Amino acid sequence: MELTVDGRKVYAATGGKPFDPAKPAVIFIHGAGQDHTNWQLPARWFAWNGYTVLAPDLPGHGHSQGPALPTIDAMAQWVVHLMDAAKLEKAALVGHSMGGGIAVEAAAANPERITRVALLGTSLAMPVNEALLTAARDTPERAHEMITSWSLAPRAKVGCNPAPGLWMSGGVMALLARNRPGSLHAAFNACNLWKTGREAAARVRCPALVLIGGSDSMTPPKIGRQLAEKVAGSHTVVIPGSGHMMMYEAPDAVLDALIAFFRSGAKT
Repeated sequence: MELTVDGRKVYAATGGKPFDPAKPAVIFIHGAGQDHTNWQLPARWFAWNGYTVLAPDLPGHGHSQGPALPTIDAMAQWVVHLMDAAKLEKAALVGHSMGGGIAVEAAAANPERITRVALLGTSLAMPVNEALLTAARDTPERAHEMITSWSLAPRAKVGCNPAPGLWMSGGVMALLARNRPGSLHAAFNACNLWKTGREAAARVRCPALVLIGGSDSMTPPKIGRQLAEKVAGSHTVVIPGSGHMMMYEAPDAVLDALIAFFRSGAKT
């Protein structure tokens, strides 16, 4: 579906069901240089099991109009504006990588509107390797290669795709290649500038899940646990052998963890 947020067109997938703001809402937030297609499996499950779903392309990504937003705080505010445009009083947020940082900031600033957060491959800070930041600006194809190499666990690079016959590294490269010019660098620069994660995480009061890839080299388990320690009462799940792109590497385990989290604790 299309929405207008801050005067610009935004595309959001709805999991194959019509969007219904009367149902409990889940918003899926993708990471830097990615798009709504990261969430095909969980978005579809939630849409067909009693929830209404928005999996938006962030500004400047996918089918959404640009420009890309310059800071994580601006993206968090944008998520709330997206809720307003969709006539959602409240929503749960599921964020991956940069999307997790956005979810943390949004939940900290809007406790009356964010009902719960699931944070996948997320950390308290997101410093970006200088070589990667430069490549994202000057030679995006090289940046895509670097991200793919670092974001997948070793076993994912030699098969192990849950869908037989598909090439996982090639799939991640294809995802990143869909970037609009400049959007990857803008997103990474926003990550690099983010300094308020520790403070924001300490202010999150809704139920929270921290989902960690056991072989994640971009957000190692130690970093994920530091986030969990800052978010009061959060629940941690580690997916053994998975890297940073856990929705690709371990889709069933990710979905199982999300289902269990949403079925537990406070009403969404």
